[in-house]
Amino acid sequence: MKQFFKMLLAVICGLLIVNLLIFFLFAGIIGSASSGAKGSTVLPRTGVLAIDLSEVTITEQEVPADPMAMAQGKMQTTLGIYKAVQAINIAAKDPGVKFIYLKTDGSMTGISTAGELRKALENFRRSGKAVIAWTEAPGIGGFYLSSVADKIYMSDYQGGNVSMVGLCAQSFYLKDLLDKAGLNMQLIRHGKYKSAGEMYVRNSPSEENKEQYDRMVNAMWETIGTTIAESRGISVEALDRMVNNLELCLPEDFLTAGLVDGVFSRDSLKQRLAALAVESDFKDVKFIPFADYANAKVLPNFRAKDKIAVLYTNGEIIDGKDVNNVAGDRFTKVIDQIRADKGIKAVVLRVNSPGGSVMASEKIKHELDLLEVPVIASYGELAASGGYWISNNCDKIFSDPTTLTGSIGVFGLIPEASKTLKNVAHVGIYSAKTHKHADMTRLTRPFDQAEYNYMLRSIEAIYDKFTGIVSEGRGIEKKRVDEIGQGRVWAGTDALQIGLVDEIGTLEDAINYAASAIGAEDVCVLEYPKPLTTMESLMAAFGQTTEHDYVKAFQKLAEPQVVARMPYQVVVY
Repeated sequence: MKQFFKMLLAVICGLLIVNLLIFFLFAGIIGSASSGAKGSTVLPRTGVLAIDLSEVTITEQEVPADPMAMAQGKMQTTLGIYKAVQAINIAAKDPGVKFIYLKTDGSMTGISTAGELRKALENFRRSGKAVIAWTEAPGIGGFYLSSVADKIYMSDYQGGNVSMVGLCAQSFYLKDLLDKAGLNMQLIRHGKYKSAGEMYVRNSPSEENKEQYDRMVNAMWETIGTTIAESRGISVEALDRMVNNLELCLPEDFLTAGLVDGVFSRDSLKQRLAALAVESDFKDVKFIPFADYANAKVLPNFRAKDKIAVLYTNGEIIDGKDVNNVAGDRFTKVIDQIRADKGIKAVVLRVNSPGGSVMASEKIKHELDLLEVPVIASYGELAASGGYWISNNCDKIFSDPTTLTGSIGVFGLIPEASKTLKNVAHVGIYSAKTHKHADMTRLTRPFDQAEYNYMLRSIEAIYDKFTGIVSEGRGIEKKRVDEIGQGRVWAGTDALQIGLVDEIGTLEDAINYAASAIGAEDVCVLEYPKPLTTMESLMAAFGQTTEHDYVKAFQKLAEPQVVARMPYQVVVY
């Protein structure tokens, strides 16, 4: 008995220690968050606005720092794209901002977001102020943004991770590997370009998907390459030749090609920045961190009587209430909140989603259609499949040239592991069932023809509805929607030509259009869903690591998946 009480005491002490550790962790995180709170940083009266994208990531919507990263001392700063653009607009008129120093190396910002940032920097230059860019290891995405600058300077250090070799979208095919493991992935789809399931049932892409992949990356390059070439005063043909022939390797290659204006050391850069800032010594140059400037200068205009809600649908569309994705049940409540606020006169639906659950997409679209105010769509990196489903009925659609959109198609994917169970795991299965097909989705046997037809009927019905709502929303004949649908993904420039979007433009353009639609010159922009607080983010992080969640994830894998989703995205470094 004595031993038992000793063990009990040890357990109680252990629990107390764990609770104390969690308390101090919370306190430390909250303290860190408080010390970096908005408005706590004193900005210099005059200085150089420093946009270093290795220190601040421009995202769709500003999010609190990752609690786990904060606990490890890794502070992550993010700015929403609209706030970033507003900050640059304010800086253009701010006499205290002398010029912008731009460093894009290490950027985690997507290519379409970079395009929106680039347009804001173009407007900044029109104010008569300069943008000076510095790069040590240029890649396609970073150089696309840097090319907006009046001057681009490059480090003379050797060994930088230069990556000016073009765009590439890779897909992998697992059929041979799955065959060896005895796994059979049963794919039912409508859309010859709907490639989300191809990786499981083929060992190479279909001709249709080769066609769409090639056109997609080339359409993106047409925007990126043309923009770089025009900004640097060279021909697109010359740029293509240099990239194709791997001529852009060393700093002097960029200088010879006319892609940069100077190659020198960091000390020389400091001297030039000091001269541009009209200071005799670099130590006298005051730099204004971009995130601090944005948080201090960009404030909601609560005095405006008219409000515009920006609804961010950022992430995969899923069922339920998950806070990190576009969860159907959660977003229906958010849209209810918007509809209940009679001061909101227009809504801008910001879409950055590859799609996902058909049911969740249906729920969100239904709630959006109930809004009695103008609804304007703005597309970010992705507005495909379910992302296009929820937004095609908007009054006007703005897209970035490099947005990946369309993907009007549906597929179902049901794994089946009978060979694995029999030949690899040596497990026998017996199913006691009340009806003939009760075990059709239990992973233990393949579909028979009747079961395949059952699933296909659902897929065909969903595709028919998808093309129908696009036909109605875009005013395009249903037959034509089917022709440009079939699961095919289009870049924004091509989507404009075939009528899937209305105009090439940014989130700021969409908000300005919404303001003009309601006849308002002065508006208060409200963001939905409300960003999580640091504490809410922390609780969500802890809440996603329970054993129950892992069990649910495994169970989800075994369920029939009928989705409208794009299978990939292009990563541009």
